[in-house]
Amino acid sequence: VNAELPALVARLAAEHGTPVSIVGWSLGGIFARRLARRTPRQVRQVISLGSPFSVSGRHLDGSPAGRVHQRYSPLHLVDSTPTRGGSLARGLPVPSTAVYSRWDGVVDWRACRQQPGPTSENVAVRSSHLGMGHDPAVLWVVADRLAQPRDAWRPFQRPTRFGLATLFPAEDGGPAGRRS
Repeated sequence: VNAELPALVARLAAEHGTPVSIVGWSLGGIFARRLARRTPRQVRQVISLGSPFSVSGRHLDGSPAGRVHQRYSPLHLVDSTPTRGGSLARGLPVPSTAVYSRWDGVVDWRACRQQPGPTSENVAVRSSHLGMGHDPAVLWVVADRLAQPRDAWRPFQRPTRFGLATLFPAEDGGPAGRRS
């Protein structure tokens, strides 16, 4: 796996003549962030969905995912220790959007957030962990991120028309639309 995924990203970027966007859900988001650190020239952006990439260096909580992580930690294909580029929660060399939900139910939502910066953001949604693949707010975020022009990344703007703002909760209990 260590050599296969970077090779796949390089092949896709070469075939299409442009860096690729990677959307990763749960463990897939951890893989996506590691790939972006390892092959930043071939990655356009990373969108992670309910991915507990910032669990390294933190005490694991009592969530179902935390208990499973602890139980099977000797078998993990990807360890959760910091990479050469530092913690996966720090900004990436490419634009990144971390989608998380306080209603996740599987992973600790706080472990799914990154340090915000000029090209990194966190977006809160109301979704279960297993529901992120078909949740309207999650799909809205992913479509919005993928539709951006390649060299013109901008932070996600929550929709406000037609009552769509209700799909997106306030960040960490603050006012709706607040950036984190």
